[in-house]
Amino acid sequence: MDRFAVEAVQLTKRFGDNVAVDGISFSVREGECFGLLGPNGAGKTTTIRMLTCSSPVTSGQLVVSGHDVTKDPRLVKTRIGVVPQDENLDPDLPTRQNLEVYARYFGLSREVIRQRVNEQLEFFELEGKAKEKVDTLSGGMRRRLLIARALIHEPDLLVLDEPTVGLDPQARHLVWEQLRRLRERGVTQLLTTHYMDEAAQLCDRIVVMHHGKILAEGSPRSLVRDHAGERVLELRLPASERELLLGKAGAVLGIERYGDVAYVFGAEAALAPLAARVGDDQRALLRSASLEDVFLRLTGRGLVE
Repeated sequence: MDRFAVEAVQLTKRFGDNVAVDGISFSVREGECFGLLGPNGAGKTTTIRMLTCSSPVTSGQLVVSGHDVTKDPRLVKTRIGVVPQDENLDPDLPTRQNLEVYARYFGLSREVIRQRVNEQLEFFELEGKAKEKVDTLSGGMRRRLLIARALIHEPDLLVLDEPTVGLDPQARHLVWEQLRRLRERGVTQLLTTHYMDEAAQLCDRIVVMHHGKILAEGSPRSLVRDHAGERVLELRLPASERELLLGKAGAVLGIERYGDVAYVFGAEAALAPLAARVGDDQRALLRSASLEDVFLRLTGRGLVE
């Protein structure tokens, strides 16, 4: 029987007449990595703020580690670890002391703090930087230190808000590797990200949000299968030539036109003959469907300010 680290039922958040989160329901199983995806303004950050007891729930129910966030906010806060999008390490303290000072907030003994700090420094490969001020660390090292700090009290749930924002590809992949290792240890993770490859790499299940509602839920693979299909054909052709070709399309999952490009979704058998008619990868690119295709199909391709 599944055990849940998070259970949300008809969760709603209003700011005056604005409904930021509109009656969403979801659950996060213990030991999984669960992703919240959506464009800016979708309601992800508001959901995270309610989950971390930073913003009160308007209506509905939200339970974290068996405790209602409305009734037991102090207890909930002791059972979650938060990795914020904006770095908030203490620049006046060296790496080790950033962990030690934070650990004291949870009433841990000196012996336990020493042990856990050493474990986190080793796990996140920061032992050699233990005595250095954080402003001398690279962006990737500071991000790993933020995750280490969030884990110092051994929370039931690790909340990661855009954990690799601003990092170069090498640093991102190292953070991914360590998050996967935490997943193997049984650490439950709730992740928000705008990097679709990050969500595909890390998440067991995902919900896609837009305008405060959940549009779809499933594993990365099932979302791609159900909403984008096996393959995508990108057509960069003059409008008349493009529409003539699309008139010959067989059973496809969908067609989207955006600017001078048409995106055709479906199976290889349906799309390959269309690509062959053009015979030019620059004008008719046939590629595998991805989670980014799902995101754009569900939330739109227009810029959200």
